[in-house]
Amino acid sequence: MDVGLVSFILAALAVQWSLSPGQLSAIASIGFVGMAVGASLGGLLADRIGRRQVFALTLLVYGVATGASALVTGVGLLLVLRFLVGLGLGAELPVASTLVSEYAPARIRGRVVVALEAFWALGWLLAALIGYLVVPSTASGWRWAFALGMVPAAYAIVIRWGLPESVRFLERQGRGIEAEEAVRRFERSAGVQVPSLPSPKVVTRASEPVTQSWTQLWAPVHRRRTLALWVTWFGVNFSYYGAFIWLPTLLVSDGFTLVKSFEYTLIITLAQLPGYAVSAILIERWGRRPTLATFLAGSALSATAFGLADSVPTILAAGMALSFFNLGAWGALYAVTPEIYPTDLRATGAGSAAAFGRLASIAAPLLVPLLRQTSGTTGLFVVFAVSFAVAAAAAWALPEWRGRALQD
Repeated sequence: MDVGLVSFILAALAVQWSLSPGQLSAIASIGFVGMAVGASLGGLLADRIGRRQVFALTLLVYGVATGASALVTGVGLLLVLRFLVGLGLGAELPVASTLVSEYAPARIRGRVVVALEAFWALGWLLAALIGYLVVPSTASGWRWAFALGMVPAAYAIVIRWGLPESVRFLERQGRGIEAEEAVRRFERSAGVQVPSLPSPKVVTRASEPVTQSWTQLWAPVHRRRTLALWVTWFGVNFSYYGAFIWLPTLLVSDGFTLVKSFEYTLIITLAQLPGYAVSAILIERWGRRPTLATFLAGSALSATAFGLADSVPTILAAGMALSFFNLGAWGALYAVTPEIYPTDLRATGAGSAAAFGRLASIAAPLLVPLLRQTSGTTGLFVVFAVSFAVAAAAAWALPEWRGRALQD
């Protein structure tokens, strides 16, 4: 919801503050600079101090920073706060998928992670509703939109005290008693009768906590998968954020009113939900690689069609297809990412891949005005299509982990 809100607020601020394309690009991109830093550091921290701790902290950071954005009076302070929002959000996304993947059974792990990522579509849909109903309502509508983005900060308290830590992480850190209690918590919630906890010497592992490093991702055993994963993340980020962050503004520049452009964006956004649903089904039937590659190929074709669209029906049809395939690909990508690394590198690997992808999400909003000026909307979306195609090719080099237990 937070990332989606910016795309609607930009369209309003462009008119209200008379912002230049360069200023709009800076506001859009600075959040992704924060996300790049946050994803990299968040993954590393999650492998050192725990998934739950980082998850709760990041919710608090980006929730408070979003709420504070409602009070800004100029571009400078907005840029600072958008960086802080990105810092928290960038760390949260890979840590959440890592934590969920470590609790999900192997048989349905991919489906569970795709279901988790489907809430991104719900958030973007909520952002579209806020953009449509709140942002244009008054001159301060965009401020109320930012204020609504502060709600996740309160949820950080629930996460901190209500969510269990990853059992795999606890075991790797030699914290066996805590791991045992986390498992028994699930057993008790299911009505399973469990005996008293054994003594610490029975449960606690003798292994020393593992020290993580980004360089381990490029060890010979991980090198190929890391390269393929980073290329895939880069391609998906470049096309997705280049297209969807600018979508309302592009529609306005093509002659649609602000309200009408928000309405069309809302309709296009609705197609994200079935994209996730189909991806969740196929990822356990086809496998991770074919599902991811297929949805990326569909994204490439849809991006080309959107660039060629010249009427409202074709714009909506191509836009909905792009939403469907692109968000289905996102779900599959988040499912495969934490699976391909062992426990002591899982969050670091997921965070580093996301961080590298965020470099593309930084560049894309900055390049959109230039690309559109030199090659038009058609040329712009052809570039996005090529990026999707490269990501699809890279996806085939990823290891297939359907139905297999995670590596310890």
